[in-house]
Amino acid sequence: MTTGTWSAPGRVNLIGEHTDYNEGFVLPFAIEYRTSVALATRDDARIRVSSSFDPEPVEVAIADLAEIFPDGRDQVPEWARYPLGVAWALLQATGADAVAGVELAITSDVPIGAGLSSSAAIEGATASALNDVWELGLDRVALARIGRTAENEAVGAPTGIMDQMASMLGREDAAIFLDCRSLDAQVVDLGFAAAGLELLVMDTHVTHAHSTGGYGERRAACERGAEIMGVPALRDLTPEDLPRAQELMDDVTFRRVRHVVTEDQRVLDTVAILAGSGPEAIGPLLLASHASMRDDFEISVPELDTAVEAAMAAGAIGARMTGGGFGGAAIALVRHADVPAVTDAVTAAFADRGFSAPNIFTVLPSAGAGRDA
Repeated sequence: MTTGTWSAPGRVNLIGEHTDYNEGFVLPFAIEYRTSVALATRDDARIRVSSSFDPEPVEVAIADLAEIFPDGRDQVPEWARYPLGVAWALLQATGADAVAGVELAITSDVPIGAGLSSSAAIEGATASALNDVWELGLDRVALARIGRTAENEAVGAPTGIMDQMASMLGREDAAIFLDCRSLDAQVVDLGFAAAGLELLVMDTHVTHAHSTGGYGERRAACERGAEIMGVPALRDLTPEDLPRAQELMDDVTFRRVRHVVTEDQRVLDTVAILAGSGPEAIGPLLLASHASMRDDFEISVPELDTAVEAAMAAGAIGARMTGGGFGGAAIALVRHADVPAVTDAVTAAFADRGFSAPNIFTVLPSAGAGRDA
């Protein structure tokens, strides 16, 4: 018998890419596409997870989670490592034992592989459900930390905490300005609706996986750069430090560092401009962010560059790739009346270059994780 259903959203990151694990600043917002978890308790001390995207459920003893994670994660399919990893991380963090057995049924309409953080949505929905049913009493920030632990250690993807925080803390018509060092979060009104603007997602269908090498290599370069500069994290540098950094580092490490340092500044500038001039004025910052990811961090791909270029040529206010890179989606800030023209232009540009047709859709800043029924 189902105890209840919980859900958590995917997210779009308006600006601030690869800054989160460098203890910097990000500006994501939750979207209306969500992952749902229906939970039923059971009489034994086992946990069973099933999913709409895999016909085979996975069942383990709750006591065995500590043996499976993190080193024995290959015992379970990758999709199951997310909900089972959340269960493991919750028990590790709270020291709870003798919790009820549960069955979790997962469904989702968050596009997978599009850079919209389908993984954080699974983590947020699962963590919310188990926190309630197991009566663990954790707040939303603590649950975001649980999701990051699950992704880092149970799944093996070295991501930061931005996605989980956006999924847990999202608010309608607003973004979350997050300091990834302190985890202080400020709700920032976006003003898109009042300005007649839409946020268009252009999913390239080029798939990416953060647990593979490119992401980890970028993170290692950032850590190396911080060590060279003698700071705890790149967050502690400003653009004024970049000439000295260039003198001390090899070219690749320097360009990785330059992206993060300038991207942090772009987040701060975006928050200030939204509060002052409004959303129509942030376009140049979105474009500068994309150029930095393309040239300095080298995480774009031709499909993402094509989406950005075609959107801008068709009248977008600003555009950039979003997410971890190596595929996924780009976003474009577009006047409501221009959405059809931008959509057609991007679709045509993909066809002209022989790329698979993109999936293009608008997203609305939406509420974070919670119980639905």
